[in-house]
Amino acid sequence: MKLFQQMLVASTAMALIAPSVVQASNKINIDEIEDYSSSKSFDHKTFTKQIDEEIASDSQPELLQNVYEAGTFSDTTTLDGKAIFAVGGLENSSGDISEATMFQYTYQMNLNTSFTGDDNLYVRLKSGNGAGPFASKADGSYLSSTNTYGDVLKVDKIWYEFPLGEKHTFWVGPKIENYYMHGATPSIYSPTLKQFKLGGNGAAYGASTNKGAGWAFRADNGFSISSNVVSKGGTETTAVADTVTVPAIAGHNAGAAQADVAAAVVPVVVTADTTTVNAILGDESATNWSTQVAYTTDRYHLSALVAMKYNDWEDSYFSTTAGKARTDGSTNYGLRGYWRPEDSGTAVPEISVGYDVSSVEDQDADTNAYFVGLTWKDMFQASDKIGLAFGSPQANENEAEDPFTWEAYYSFKPNDSMEVRPTIFGYTSARGTADRDYTGVVLETTFKF
Repeated sequence: MKLFQQMLVASTAMALIAPSVVQASNKINIDEIEDYSSSKSFDHKTFTKQIDEEIASDSQPELLQNVYEAGTFSDTTTLDGKAIFAVGGLENSSGDISEATMFQYTYQMNLNTSFTGDDNLYVRLKSGNGAGPFASKADGSYLSSTNTYGDVLKVDKIWYEFPLGEKHTFWVGPKIENYYMHGATPSIYSPTLKQFKLGGNGAAYGASTNKGAGWAFRADNGFSISSNVVSKGGTETTAVADTVTVPAIAGHNAGAAQADVAAAVVPVVVTADTTTVNAILGDESATNWSTQVAYTTDRYHLSALVAMKYNDWEDSYFSTTAGKARTDGSTNYGLRGYWRPEDSGTAVPEISVGYDVSSVEDQDADTNAYFVGLTWKDMFQASDKIGLAFGSPQANENEAEDPFTWEAYYSFKPNDSMEVRPTIFGYTSARGTADRDYTGVVLETTFKF
């Protein structure tokens, strides 16, 4: 096969998996490809000319043209993504957490498509091999970068966002989380551990990917109000009819037995099949209805959120084992705030804080939690960050042990497309259990494209 034909086959196959868009040009950039063949070299002009010649010589040029253009998006679709490598481990006192050195990855692609110029269809594709302590919600050591799809590329998020007028925005989608539909972002701290996301990823802001819809109003003066609902769907029990064959009665001759059997073949109910259905707001659906009121300026933010959670909805990242128990539903209140200094590169950090209170129905399981996150930017070089976060996860008020968790990191960018972040972190009385303490270290490298 000619080199030109090989390139066509390869590019068409890759386009079906992960097509990309370059706004400035639709031509393939192969200027830096060298020595693919010892007998022939070419540039992008030669390649384009050969495509034109192939189309002209083909008996069905329209069909061939469609093959060449099958991998291109419309001008309103963009693709970006990232890959994250993470290596590290834990040292723990309980002895039941693995202390092996772990090396995992996450790969993510983000597709954004606009049909009117103001709307957006968002699709996120994701894969990863996260496992072990870096994928443990119960111990709070789950990394923000962890993905547990077992090397399988999946649709991780998909929703449609559109405006109504200048100040109202609506969302709807089969795979979305509540916090994507809030009118304002509640925290500016960038965490390594997922438990520190959104000023404490627990009772109030804890979310889960599923079917949802939401609305937000954003005024020109920084005020916003939003309300959204996400439902995990319920179960449905269905009786399945089947037929059974009644065996021949002992003592009958063969002919009589066959006649008896034929007469005894009747439809009967033999099973009751329970399945999960893609319902929303059903009687058995685990549901999170969240409403946020916020005021945001360039330098500070204040917000209050009420999250009504029903039918065994649990939030595990920033919680003890007892703190997440809420079988009959709960009402959760979250206060958030942040402040940033006028200039970066000084001893004064950005400050993010959070406080949650949870009231659980018909259970002695009320909880509270707090979070503090500090960020120093541009301290040693442009775009570097020093991060420090600590807090107490949502815990039952009657628990004997007071859990405490923290992290500290330094991140820097070797270039515009890479970030390197070494982090140390720790937990005292993890899961609300005495003497379950650990210290961990992880080095993450992020490649953006």
